[in-house]
Amino acid sequence: MRVVVIDSELLVLLVVGIASREYISRHRRLRAYTEADFDLLSDLISRYSEIIVTPNTLTEASNLLGYVNEPIKRHVFDVFRKFIGISGETYLESKLASERDEFVRLGLTDSVLLKASEGDRVLVTADLDLYLAACASEHHAVNFNHLREARKTV
Repeated sequence: MRVVVIDSELLVLLVVGIASREYISRHRRLRAYTEADFDLLSDLISRYSEIIVTPNTLTEASNLLGYVNEPIKRHVFDVFRKFIGISGETYLESKLASERDEFVRLGLTDSVLLKASEGDRVLVTADLDLYLAACASEHHAVNFNHLREARKTV
């Protein structure tokens, strides 16, 4: 099985949903998502042998995870701590990521994700610009919003 690289927004959905599916509707940064979206993401992620994250993605996710009140926040961060402990963290130099043509348009974190998703890795993102950049670079990529839309039509 291949390795999956996940973007910050979906990492927040994953961690919050693991903490409690009910927290998704209460988290201010997840208003666009539902419990069914968490289930879809969980099912997708379960198909891969390993989840790869980057320090950049973890930092962004950490900042976004804080947009919920106590005691939920404490629980979410406890789950996040455990997730960090079991995920594969890949460090890529910012210098290398900033040399990508997409850097000016996408920024550092997304440029790192593009670099991290090279080879046999699959990038899973809800960010259209990141998805299109990955496809243009001939990376394996999944647009999570396409899956969400497909689920609605079934």
